[in-house]
Amino acid sequence: MPVNSSAVPRKPSATQEARERIGLLRQRIAEFELIASGNLLRRTKVCGKPTCRCAQDERERHGPYWEWTRRERRRLVHRVVSSQEAARLAEAIRNGRAIRRLLARWERESIRIIDTQNDTT
Repeated sequence: MPVNSSAVPRKPSATQEARERIGLLRQRIAEFELIASGNLLRRTKVCGKPTCRCAQDERERHGPYWEWTRRERRRLVHRVVSSQEAARLAEAIRNGRAIRRLLARWERESIRIIDTQNDTT
């Protein structure tokens, strides 16, 4: 007995599945607001005065100071930021790293599509 082909659901092709995954990646990337690259460091400092509390006890150093380090036009750039800026930067740096991971996944899916199209030609 012949099977009604319209009743049997068709399995999506590998290309269609990859395109759907790319669509989901695009949606996730669009959800981010602030992004940044680099690192955020918490630093304490010794002032150099021999009578200062920081010279006697390492736990009494000045700070903390927040320093944002990143590459700009192939040069390493350092900037001291406030604790409020540091909190926003920490989130933006996390977002930037997450987006780079999502873009790497997008690239892998794109390669799958390209490879699949090359196999069919």
